[in-house]
Amino acid sequence: MKIFAKIRFYWDAFLISFIVAVIMIPLLALFPSKKGTTIHRLNMFIIFLIGGKLIQIGEADPEADMILMNHQGIVDIIGMEALQTGHLRWIAKKELFDTPWFGHLLRKGDMISIDRENKTGLLKLIKDVKESQTIKHRAVALFPEGTRADGQELLSFKSGAKFIAKKIGLKVQPVVITGSKYLLNEHNRTAHNSTVHYIYLPTIDVKNAPDDWYNTMKTSMQKVIDDELDHASRSR
Repeated sequence: MKIFAKIRFYWDAFLISFIVAVIMIPLLALFPSKKGTTIHRLNMFIIFLIGGKLIQIGEADPEADMILMNHQGIVDIIGMEALQTGHLRWIAKKELFDTPWFGHLLRKGDMISIDRENKTGLLKLIKDVKESQTIKHRAVALFPEGTRADGQELLSFKSGAKFIAKKIGLKVQPVVITGSKYLLNEHNRTAHNSTVHYIYLPTIDVKNAPDDWYNTMKTSMQKVIDDELDHASRSR
């Protein structure tokens, strides 16, 4: 079974790369006005092909400006996009924009690049997020942990999301994701059928929130992660 799970991982990774490179990117170039619909439908197709199912718990707030999620791997993004009826604007590190296929997808999807090595990167990020809110009317999405996590405990949240949300006065909705790592585990390179749960927590209006809202949000997300494992045997 372990060998099959390994083989399946590489097959699923190939399927994802193929659909992105051969179908998704050309369609985004040909039909730029349909970007949101294209990304939504093709990611639904990817989830189906790799043996996944999606369950959304709670309501996505249409007024949320920023979506913050825990992060295990690429399935988090694929599933989130498959659930969307709108068009998220992902914030990703600059290095990802330089990769052959997914970098092209990020550029064609008009996502936001952040250069962590550049001192002016935060100023550019604030400008891009404000543009998303006031001009493009697209919620921005990011992983405050900053990288993929392998365990149940949330990693330390980067301060950038907190600073931007406070600076601009955003409405932030946290989302807890469980089950995606079992569907496609990028740490041990295995794959299985899995149901991925996206649990939407209440939106935080940062303009009116207490100063410790960021830490309180992380604590709330960790509690949901722990409850999912204790009561439903679903790991993150």
